[in-house]
Amino acid sequence: MTATTDASAMTDSPTPPNTSPSVSIAGRPIGEGHPIYVIAEIGINHNGDLDIAKALIDVAAEAGCDAVKFQKRTPDVCVPDDQKAKIRSTPWGEMTYLDYRYRVEFGEEEYGEIAAHADARGVHWFASPWDVPSVDFLEKMDTVAYKVASACLTDDELLTAMRDTERPVILSTGMSTMDEIDHAVEILGTDRMIMLHTTSTYPCPAEESNLRTMLTLRDRFGVPVGYSGHERGLQVSIGAAAMGASTIERHITLDRTMWGSDQAASIEPQGLGHLVRDLRIIETALGDGVKRVYPGELAPRERLRRVG
Repeated sequence: MTATTDASAMTDSPTPPNTSPSVSIAGRPIGEGHPIYVIAEIGINHNGDLDIAKALIDVAAEAGCDAVKFQKRTPDVCVPDDQKAKIRSTPWGEMTYLDYRYRVEFGEEEYGEIAAHADARGVHWFASPWDVPSVDFLEKMDTVAYKVASACLTDDELLTAMRDTERPVILSTGMSTMDEIDHAVEILGTDRMIMLHTTSTYPCPAEESNLRTMLTLRDRFGVPVGYSGHERGLQVSIGAAAMGASTIERHITLDRTMWGSDQAASIEPQGLGHLVRDLRIIETALGDGVKRVYPGELAPRERLRRVG
């Protein structure tokens, strides 16, 4: 699949506020006036098991998601030296943190199967690279887009590598100041950017969600803006959709009791199905803003109006 960008979004500087920019991922337009692009974040919830990864792709496809997202690391590069030898308790026994990171990473063969399975199920797949070699790896796999993890927003070298691929970039803004976001946008540009408001608390309480930040980011940068949620439940994500989010991303899991740091803040299969159902209802209910009398109102209008 080839990633493209609508001509209206091709600018050297941020699009002025109050326009309707859109960015295309593998031919799917994302932005105002288009259906919400729903991303199921698999991340590392597969625990290094390819069968679990495929099962999660199936869950996303059956729920009606548009894409699945993974995380890609080169452990020797992105694990800090002072953490590499630390011992970690895992379902596979005690091991160093570096060995654990290798244990849950997929290589070229596994990602080849992931790509084929996602394609067969009709969903896009891409990943958040955490280091430059991971960008090179994902380029070989012909990923349709890149996601900047919130933790990587200040990594200029990594941002430059993603920018230079000329693929769409989804920028997550958790744990970041506005100055840091401004700097990242200066590096990445806005012509192929989708921005996600998020709060990097796991799980995120409602009072820290601050959904109005989506509007702030939209008006400041003039790009499609969505929401990446780490909360328990569905209400905040549904609220983001009602506020016009172009993209909704949620972590998914087969079972929240599974081992792993992201499992508890993830959505199980039934909940994901409910979320996508409700998002589609909301985007239909938002309408176009034009006041009109609908056919279903004609009979009540004739029966109940006393004057006019």
